[in-house]
Amino acid sequence: MASDQENSQDANAPDDTSEKEITRGITIMKSIIRDRDKAVTYNVNWNADNQLIGSNAAKLASYIGTLVRMHIPITATRWSNKELGSAKDKIWTEILRSFNIEDTTIQKKYILQLAGKRHRGWRTFLTNKYLKDKEKFFVEYDPEYPVKYAIFITEEEWVAFVAQRRDENFKKVSATNRERASNPTYAYKKGRLGYARLEEKILDETKSDATSLPPHVLWKEARVGKDGTVRDDVQHIYDECETLSQSISTAEDQENRSVLSRALNVPEYPGRVRGKGHGCTPTSLYKNPRRRNPSNQEVMETLQALQAQVLQLQKDNERYRCMEKCSSQLKETSEKASINCQNKFPEGISSCQLYLSSPTYRLVGKGKVHNTSGDLLHHRPLPDGHLKVSVDVVLDKDALLPIPDIVSETTLLRDAIGSFVAWPLDLIYIDDETPTKPASKDKGILRHNESVASQKEVFAQGSQQLSQKIGSRQKNKGIFQ
Repeated sequence: MASDQENSQDANAPDDTSEKEITRGITIMKSIIRDRDKAVTYNVNWNADNQLIGSNAAKLASYIGTLVRMHIPITATRWSNKELGSAKDKIWTEILRSFNIEDTTIQKKYILQLAGKRHRGWRTFLTNKYLKDKEKFFVEYDPEYPVKYAIFITEEEWVAFVAQRRDENFKKVSATNRERASNPTYAYKKGRLGYARLEEKILDETKSDATSLPPHVLWKEARVGKDGTVRDDVQHIYDECETLSQSISTAEDQENRSVLSRALNVPEYPGRVRGKGHGCTPTSLYKNPRRRNPSNQEVMETLQALQAQVLQLQKDNERYRCMEKCSSQLKETSEKASINCQNKFPEGISSCQLYLSSPTYRLVGKGKVHNTSGDLLHHRPLPDGHLKVSVDVVLDKDALLPIPDIVSETTLLRDAIGSFVAWPLDLIYIDDETPTKPASKDKGILRHNESVASQKEVFAQGSQQLSQKIGSRQKNKGIFQ
């Protein structure tokens, strides 16, 4: 039943407003209603700039005007009012029932913007027809209620609408707009055709493979009279656009004023392209992605990523400062690089044991110490009190290097196997030596805190020395007997 009532209301709906409609009565769009009841829909086309074109474009535009008069009250002064949301959704739903349109954001936005234009045109028609005289001035008497449009307008809505239009502020705006539109410098001469369908017509007639035309070309064609003549001032603007288009890049045309706006010496309005008509925006024309405000989730994700980057930078900075501190200890002259041959170690290459004193004094690895005069580590002088060693075996997998390797960015001993590192002199022991803890570094460190590996090494060497002493004593005892 509800559907039948809606269909009966649609059948009584008028077409777009014009003087001819008033003289012949309300136009009823019976064909769309009948086809809708038969589940017949109309196909519509869109050009490269997301504008409505094709044989059914005019029919859809008229039907939009019908739906606007049915669902939007004439007292609505702002099309962006959120209270009109349900009515707009109703208009969009009714259009989808009769026309094959993709339910996308771009298409819906275009249709609802066109509905907004139809609503403004409907209100303007009522104002000019019932509230103004033939000279387009507001009448002083109370206008009669338009019974002809009673199916769209209630008496209460009409009284409120008349009060809005008689407001002094509105009268001032109306007078300004009337003066501006009364004598346009370059009059548009294509009626209801519009820029989009004019472009389609030109491309069809010329059989061009292009998908769109430059704005200044359409602007000129829209001002050609029925006799095909072009006014001199219109041709002058067109010629100037052709000259400017040779010297201005597409990026400049987009970021600043367009070629047509420069030639006309008028400001560029945001969200529209002069000479392209309704629905064409700088985004659709220049095919650049629209900038939008990020969502709260995107902001939080970006913030977390930035925090992670800050933490990583802090770690890198601390590491860099540590490396710089170690590098500051390097000898700055080549003379200092030649005195690293230490008397404590045999000259040349010797097998050695590598110890660390922090957090406990322990054996951490084995390798070879290179005690040669003028030896360098990665083309840099060795720090004071250090020798170059090559790591062969790692006994403590978590042991840190005394000085991180700046070249390979190595900090763990296990990652330095097979490479050269700098090691403190007092923590290197030749294989035939007995390691002893330096008193200054081991003060307060108990023996039971030493690593198991270190204890085994010392115990093995002590047992060997004890066995030698016992054997010597037994030998001497046998001699005296």
